[in-house]
Amino acid sequence: MSTLKKRYTLTQSQKMMIFVLSMSLYGLSNMFTELIPSIQLGPIELSVEYFAFIPLTLCMLFHPLYAAVGAAVGEVIFGELMLGQFGGLGELEKFITFSLAMYIAGRMVSDPKNRRQVGIAAISGVAIHQFCSSVIDIAKVWVGVEELEAVQGLAESIVIIEGVGFLNDVLFSGILFALLPTMYLVPRLYGKIEPLLGMKPRERTMQYASGSKSWLSPKLLGGAILLALIAMGAELLSESGWSIGEFELPGAESNEGTLIWISMLAAAAVAAVVLAVILRKAARRRQEAGQLDG
Repeated sequence: MSTLKKRYTLTQSQKMMIFVLSMSLYGLSNMFTELIPSIQLGPIELSVEYFAFIPLTLCMLFHPLYAAVGAAVGEVIFGELMLGQFGGLGELEKFITFSLAMYIAGRMVSDPKNRRQVGIAAISGVAIHQFCSSVIDIAKVWVGVEELEAVQGLAESIVIIEGVGFLNDVLFSGILFALLPTMYLVPRLYGKIEPLLGMKPRERTMQYASGSKSWLSPKLLGGAILLALIAMGAELLSESGWSIGEFELPGAESNEGTLIWISMLAAAAVAAVVLAVILRKAARRRQEAGQLDG
């Protein structure tokens, strides 16, 4: 007998809370990564790419669309605009591939208490993002909009470099800053953080508004391919000189250290306000419920 799935719905206020919370927390974490030094090994750079566990955790516990887009917007606001610089059209590639990967990872999890499912989805989210980025970087060199900075005499070196970079980001940042913390946080926060936003935890019997019974549907696959092609097109155009919207304010580079701290404080302030509002509303709901019981 088939199980009738309930629709997972949120109010506009809850959607906005998820969006702003993801935006501020991921924006804050993004600034921390700017302060962590990287290690250069020839043409290969070993670095902490991002703290992906923050958007991954929110995508798996709440609606993945608003958490994923919120994190991508947070990176643009606190990691670009508040630092006095913006990549314009070129930022579209990072925005689309990152939010798409986080969204798919969130959709893969139907049972947030299942650590195995959470772990597979977390590392898959990082792998999808890094794979898209690597393919686009290789395409830029092959199309000729970007010069090859590689080993001389080795024509396929861009593929090797991108492949090593992909493995570094997935195995290093992916495991340490996505897989392990997400597997720890999601099952532990499940059922505890959702009531603060006035919503019930996601259940296996719930489905999203798309109406698809499986997370991997033809609609999602087609949409993902289309978005990946748009991201590649935007990046190729940007590297070809169509840097629409790109700017850098005077003094942004020389004052980058100060601007990072200002951006970090701004993100922390927004996160604190959102958390205060959430806790205040939760306390009011408990008080109203207590009055009804009395």
